[in-house]
Amino acid sequence: MQDYYAARATEYDKVYAKPERQADLRQIEQWLPGVLAGRSVLEVACGTGYWTQFFAPRCTRIVAIDSAPETIQIAKSRVPPEKVEFVVGDAYSLPPQPKPLSAGFAGFWWSHVPRTRVGEFLRGFHAALEPGAPVVLLDNRFVPGSSTPITEQDAAGNTYQTRLLSDGTSYRVLKNFPSERELLAAVSPFATGVRYHEWEYFWALEYVTAAP
Repeated sequence: MQDYYAARATEYDKVYAKPERQADLRQIEQWLPGVLAGRSVLEVACGTGYWTQFFAPRCTRIVAIDSAPETIQIAKSRVPPEKVEFVVGDAYSLPPQPKPLSAGFAGFWWSHVPRTRVGEFLRGFHAALEPGAPVVLLDNRFVPGSSTPITEQDAAGNTYQTRLLSDGTSYRVLKNFPSERELLAAVSPFATGVRYHEWEYFWALEYVTAAP
């Protein structure tokens, strides 16, 4: 996965140029900053900083983590350096912070988490946040004709896509598309006030971290 996103860094934002997704994107770009406004935010899998650029102006501080230095370099060009600390790191072993942050965001990361590691990810993510911190998880819905077809499914129920880069290189990429019921069941042990949002091409979970 890391090799794929490192190789795809300069092509990554093409996914946000799909004409059919523009209306959804504009709505989410308007909605998301309001949820995180006034907070110190831990962003997991920040990628090229596409989403960081929208909420950074309204946040007090952001720690943005990604495993690929290549995407972080692009992200650094998008946001004010005094607001965002970019860190190369592992989403399953987050770098320690001097104190917990007051909000969390993970955009287009959930779909790459193996089903058997969802609880592991959430425990580590929430441990870096204050109790009662608002969290947003944002990702794709599968829409035939817009989404890359599923080419494989493993015994654990994880699904995979075959993705081609512009140089012709092919990658097998884990990409899960959970149902609303699956998402609510996954976060309910760790969260309160869970709200599911759905657009034609995307979904989001908005919730508050529960006390330990």
